[in-house]
Amino acid sequence: MFTVIVTLAIIASLFGLILAYSAIRFKVEGDPVVDKIDALLPQTQCGQCTYAGCRPYAEAMANGEADINQCPPGGEATIIALADLLGVEVKPLNAEHGEEKSLPTIVRIDEQTCIGCTLCIQACPIDAIVGAAKLMHTVIESECTGCNLCIPPCPVDCIHIFEVRPTVHNWTAELPETDFTAPHAA
Repeated sequence: MFTVIVTLAIIASLFGLILAYSAIRFKVEGDPVVDKIDALLPQTQCGQCTYAGCRPYAEAMANGEADINQCPPGGEATIIALADLLGVEVKPLNAEHGEEKSLPTIVRIDEQTCIGCTLCIQACPIDAIVGAAKLMHTVIESECTGCNLCIPPCPVDCIHIFEVRPTVHNWTAELPETDFTAPHAA
């Protein structure tokens, strides 16, 4: 019995070493330009740019197949950052893909109205909606990117959009321009 365990441990160790060597030797490097572009995108995976997600849109931009102004969730700030990275001229947001929102949004499901059809779960690109068939569904708000792709398939209109107001706990935008030389009122 002991020799069987030792033999299996040696075989497992050999396979582990072979896999480790193969992972290092045959590692596929990603395109660093695509990685930089993807890092600038908002990662909403909303598809408003006509691509399946932020990574495919980044690949299309790197290949010259897509323009820098197709991302409504990223808005003007993302367009400026992409233009700076790629060395191209800044363009206004293409209205065909949507309009920039002043505040980020999330969705919530009216649990009293939800019929449990699971269509919203299937439409959510990041799995931020949980529930089971014929049972109430809910949105994991910390995961929701506000892409609103779950709203059109809902047959009972129980999904509603809410703006996310910045608080101390969720702010991510840059600080507003402030004149620090002016005296503050007490």
